Amino acid sequence: MKKKEKKSLSSFSILFLIIIVLTIVSWLLSGQQFSPTIPAGGTTAVDQVVGAKISDLVMSPFNGFRDAIDICVFILVLGGFLNIVTQTGALKSGIHSVVKKLKGNELIIIPILMILFSIGGSTYGMAEETLPFYALIIVTMVASGFDSLVAVGIVLLGSGSGVIGSTVNPFATGVAMDALKSVNVQPNTGIILIVGLILWLTTTAFSIFYVMKYAKKVKLDKGSTLLSLQEQEEMEKHFSQDEDETTLFSKKHKMILSIFAFCFLVMVTSLIPWGSFNVHFFDGWTAFLTGNSFGDWYFGDLAMWFFLMSLIVAVVYGFSEKETISIFIDGVKDILSVVLIIVVARGASVLMATTHLDLFILDKSATALQGLSPVLFVIGAYALYLFLSFLIPSTSGLAYVSIPVMGGLAHNIGLSPDVMVMIFVAGCGLINLITPTSGVVMGGLEISKIEYATWIKFMVKPIIAIGAMNLLVLIISMLLLSS
Repeated sequence: MKKKEKKSLSSFSILFLIIIVLTIVSWLLSGQQFSPTIPAGGTTAVDQVVGAKISDLVMSPFNGFRDAIDICVFILVLGGFLNIVTQTGALKSGIHSVVKKLKGNELIIIPILMILFSIGGSTYGMAEETLPFYALIIVTMVASGFDSLVAVGIVLLGSGSGVIGSTVNPFATGVAMDALKSVNVQPNTGIILIVGLILWLTTTAFSIFYVMKYAKKVKLDKGSTLLSLQEQEEMEKHFSQDEDETTLFSKKHKMILSIFAFCFLVMVTSLIPWGSFNVHFFDGWTAFLTGNSFGDWYFGDLAMWFFLMSLIVAVVYGFSEKETISIFIDGVKDILSVVLIIVVARGASVLMATTHLDLFILDKSATALQGLSPVLFVIGAYALYLFLSFLIPSTSGLAYVSIPVMGGLAHNIGLSPDVMVMIFVAGCGLINLITPTSGVVMGGLEISKIEYATWIKFMVKPIIAIGAMNLLVLIISMLLLSS
């Protein structure tokens, strides 16, 4: 019996509805006063919610684009780069070669890749940087007998597990510790590292178990997939390869794949904040290309790096000038929808900041948490960060807004501000696995041709299980470390 085709809202519709709801809420709360900070030993400033103007609503996608211009340019260039590599046939022949060698042992790819993504998430907050990997890993997984959801689970749950258990992640624990210092509370790096490591190990282990369990089920019975009929058709159309087609893995293909691997190695190396680890090996000499040394690169540097590597791959393979431009532009067109998703998602965050809704919710929640027992405080603070992260998906942005309030509050009532940092990190990390306001989530799903509703269905059990495990670790830590 055929599955009944289910209709669901597109990612764009979901995001525009969220922006409209936020606008209406800002009107309802307009004029409500709150205290945006709890300064150490000073008077508390007073602010108020500002009702969004119609122009704020209308301009929110443009403001989101302006706020996310660097990541948008990077993704557009990346689309061109990936299409040039794809058109050489190197990826196709390389994947065939890998799958052939792993025949019967394809499952081993899952834990290896998830651990690598998780390490990236824990050490430098790997998030937007995962977008280039979706198409490649989906093709590999589909060729291995799995579905596209397995690939998304590998990338998004893998890197997300690492972010939940951030250890030296400068965009999570780093900015949170810096924010604590702004209210004269000195963070204990050792405690933060240990709690982060425990969260990382438990979350990553469960995520690997969950993805592998689903992958085994799909491989044994294709009918057990959570993908709708339309999603299955999209998967076959965009990511499947003809098994009967013989693909020669030539020397030129190997050379192109070596360039491809080197390109991503440079990307990862350039984004790790070496200076914060007191490593200065890359200082100076790596700045010749973009003006910034490795460790200081951002999406603008990466965009131009991938652009240069596109030209090199085209020359190596022998594309003409006209072919190179045509293929590159086709790749940009293919990924444009991902950029538009990120633009609208970022627009929701910009609207929140403009209306001060984020600070209002934070202030009222912090007031409600005072006087609670350590156990209830942890649960309440964790729930607060789940909600705040829905509104502000940026961990660094949320840290600077909230940690002076929440960390200062924990310190003032005799609880551990260091555990408070990890409550923030774990809460942000968990909700950023599913929040529609995250450009990483919606962009990844757009690349993968998977509906948001399908991803939520896949994630219900792991979200509950990971949330429960996180709370257990955080409650025990708070009870042991509070004065």
